[in-house]
Amino acid sequence: MLKRLLRDERGEDMIEYALLVLFIALIAIVGIELVGGQVDKVFNDIYAKLGGT
Repeated sequence: MLKRLLRDERGEDMIEYALLVLFIALIAIVGIELVGGQVDKVFNDIYAKLGGT
């Protein structure tokens, strides 16, 4: 019975896909955090040049 459980591969694909999605989400979050401040500065500069305060 133990050997049969060790050979059972059902569900492994779902775990692999879940880990892949998690990894991509983490990369996206880190990227947004790193670039977010720069984008905010660009929009604030544009707003100031257009006459905003």
